[in-house]
Amino acid sequence: MKILGISGSPNKEGNNEKIINNVLEIAGTKGFETESILLSEKKVNPCIACGTCARGEKCPINDDMQDIYGKLAEADAIVFSSPVYFGGMTAQLKALFDRSVLLRRQGFQLKGKFGAVMAVGGSRNGGQEKTIQGVHDCMLVHGMIPVGDGAHFGGIAQKPVDDDEIGMKTVIDTIENLCETLQRLEA
Repeated sequence: MKILGISGSPNKEGNNEKIINNVLEIAGTKGFETESILLSEKKVNPCIACGTCARGEKCPINDDMQDIYGKLAEADAIVFSSPVYFGGMTAQLKALFDRSVLLRRQGFQLKGKFGAVMAVGGSRNGGQEKTIQGVHDCMLVHGMIPVGDGAHFGGIAQKPVDDDEIGMKTVIDTIENLCETLQRLEA
């Protein structure tokens, strides 16, 4: 089974990329195939609501989303991580979700896939839960199944994540719970 990790941060080698690398390393030790998408390295333009994908056609916007569609569709589970920007996910991650409407309109290709969310705020109560909820909402529109850390919504970390023992425990608990959920399906 394959787990795809997506860092929604525009910052290279930042807290969210560290989280994605960490959770994918944990999943890899459990035998899962893993892959990451770092939006700091990708160009995903906003959706223009042209309706082309609703007619079953390829999105006319020529950017990195063309490759991301296939990676999203191939994955059995997707882990998203976003910094908190003005109380929610980044514009980069929101653009990815807006553009992913193509997968919904062309056969609900993400339906039934599991997903988990991590969020990094500037303080312990810096909007992480609202950010996670916003990502969960996008996942639910696709028919995805959100998995939390077993006690809350997902991984709730404070920057810098390397110094946040409490937050990283929720991150690790979330990926552990996601892996256990996928393993139950294989049994």
